[in-house]
Amino acid sequence: MPSAELTGTVIVTGGASGLGAAVAAAVEVAGGTPVVLDLNPPRNGFRYERVDLSDTRAAEAAVERIAETGGGLRGVVTAAGTDACGRLDDVPSEAWERVVAVNLLGTAAVVRAALPHLERAGGRVVTVASTLGLKAVSDATAYCASKFGLTNLCKQVAIEHAPDSVRVNVLSLGPTDTGLFVRLTDMAPDPEAVRAGVAANLPMKRLGRASEVCAAVAFLLSDGAAWTSGAVLPLDGGLAARRM
Repeated sequence: MPSAELTGTVIVTGGASGLGAAVAAAVEVAGGTPVVLDLNPPRNGFRYERVDLSDTRAAEAAVERIAETGGGLRGVVTAAGTDACGRLDDVPSEAWERVVAVNLLGTAAVVRAALPHLERAGGRVVTVASTLGLKAVSDATAYCASKFGLTNLCKQVAIEHAPDSVRVNVLSLGPTDTGLFVRLTDMAPDPEAVRAGVAANLPMKRLGRASEVCAAVAFLLSDGAAWTSGAVLPLDGGLAARRM
């Protein structure tokens, strides 16, 4: 990520660990001031607001506090996410509702609360979504539904707020070596075998890297993407190009 490309505060949801933590660190390198929204405190010492994104009112209140004291809200990166594996008739209602609440409703609440402040600054929103927001797979009903909704929500917000100089773009991620995919595969009897099998099935035959996600976020936050909004950028080793 080029240095000193950002000024002002950038909210990073899910920034305490995994890809979110890598993104928050990259925002700082670029000259921005990351503020983490998460259930857990970040290890890197960044400013932190404890928020459960399934509580939309709490999420909105946290954004307001940050905007009032952060020296100018310039951007939002939504990297928080959760999953509940299974088919529609397998996933308990509580698990289904939490996936949608965190991945879609909570993210929408953060962006909605940030918009008035971003309009004043020519703000940027980058949503870390998923290839599964473009294509369906077995046993991921709640996750796919939430990411489909999130991807199209961001397109809509991009259209509505383009005249306000707010850019909204989506990263459509495949499996990476950091983040939710790793947490889920850690539950398998042989996590490394599962990851190797998934990687072998990707066109590029490897998992994505956190540094590659940060580079893509950097571009979408930067002035180099000044005429880019409503885009869905696949970052998945070629997976989206293949019929599933």
